[in-house]
Amino acid sequence: MIFTDLLLDTLRTLWAHKLRTFLTMFGIAWGIISITLMVAAGEGLRVGQERQQETFAKDLMIFFNGRTSMQDGGLRAGREVTWEAGDVPTIQQEATACRYVLPELERAGTVVRSLYNNATPTVTGSYPPFAEIRSISVEAGRFYDWGDEEAGRRVAFLGSNVKKQLFSSRSAVGEKIVLNEIPYTVIGVMAAKDQNSSYDGWDVDKIFVPFSAMVHDFPSKPPLLATNLDQLLVTPKSLTEHEDCKWQVKRALGRLHRFDPLDKEAAPIWDTVEGAKAFAKLMDAMKYFLGAMGITTLLLGGIGVMNVMLVAVRERTREIGVRKAVGASSRAILQQFFVETVIIVFLSGGAGMIIAYGLCALVDLIPMPSFFAGMLPTWQSGTISFAVLGTVAVLSALYPATRAASVDPIEALRFEAGG
Repeated sequence: MIFTDLLLDTLRTLWAHKLRTFLTMFGIAWGIISITLMVAAGEGLRVGQERQQETFAKDLMIFFNGRTSMQDGGLRAGREVTWEAGDVPTIQQEATACRYVLPELERAGTVVRSLYNNATPTVTGSYPPFAEIRSISVEAGRFYDWGDEEAGRRVAFLGSNVKKQLFSSRSAVGEKIVLNEIPYTVIGVMAAKDQNSSYDGWDVDKIFVPFSAMVHDFPSKPPLLATNLDQLLVTPKSLTEHEDCKWQVKRALGRLHRFDPLDKEAAPIWDTVEGAKAFAKLMDAMKYFLGAMGITTLLLGGIGVMNVMLVAVRERTREIGVRKAVGASSRAILQQFFVETVIIVFLSGGAGMIIAYGLCALVDLIPMPSFFAGMLPTWQSGTISFAVLGTVAVLSALYPATRAASVDPIEALRFEAGG
């Protein structure tokens, strides 16, 4: 039998048993659709959460002022420890595993006026890399640079909500605002930011100014020194140097302020890197759970396919006997069953993939919450499910077909499908 005749004969057989063929194809397609959708949902949640984390900051460690809980060098425990502007260059030099060490000074409830309205936002001062490590994007104008910092210029970068309150729909870049009766020039406006966490308020509700201007116009008040800071912002050069960076900063701060670097209360840290690692473990656990659910679904689909194929082969025992009686070889019979199964697998598998990706695309047309990036199917899930169900279908067809093909033609002709 040439391949064309074999293919035509196979298609006629499949069409003659439409219900059986449909049930087999449905089992394969449903297994592929279900696992693809589950994996796509899990991937969408993982990517969405990662994007949400990055709206606050990426690979950032925040060192807050603290109070010692351990004695060190004869000094009592319970001392308040406050960072100073002069600590920054020393730490940056000693902490070789750190990319940035930035000071941050804040003043909440600052009275701000424009020609059109007033507000009481938080004013924050730091160095220019602040925008990078805090994921602040520019919608109009620019963020302050090192030239502004070194010259101590009174320039301001507005959070998107502050801009709306002070200027409404008007352009703010180049306009003057007054911060506690001190004039500043607006040089930029922040793009809208969907922030998922904060230690001092949302960035869209703040005004950002160069650190030098902040220290000059809004210094810390007694009993603090004028150069005292609210916190230090630190980022490692790479994730592999994260722990080294953290330890080097704690060691330098301990030497400068005379406390034990192992004293966690003296230098409380909000470590977003550790938070990201914890989230990654959670996502891994979810991935394993979805994988287990997917395997279960594939097995159930495979059992359904196997049952249909076993019944199909059993029903065709007399057909096999007739074909052998007129001279068909066992190999020819196996070839037909193999081609039938391959056609069913590829048609149903392709249909399942198309339906799954189509459903993902339809769901993605719906507005998604900020923590969910949409349905993101992966080619690995489709390929694995296709391979597993296809293998089950082929084996479940070939095994009984092999046994049937080895049966004596006379015995096969005596077989009754219902008996």
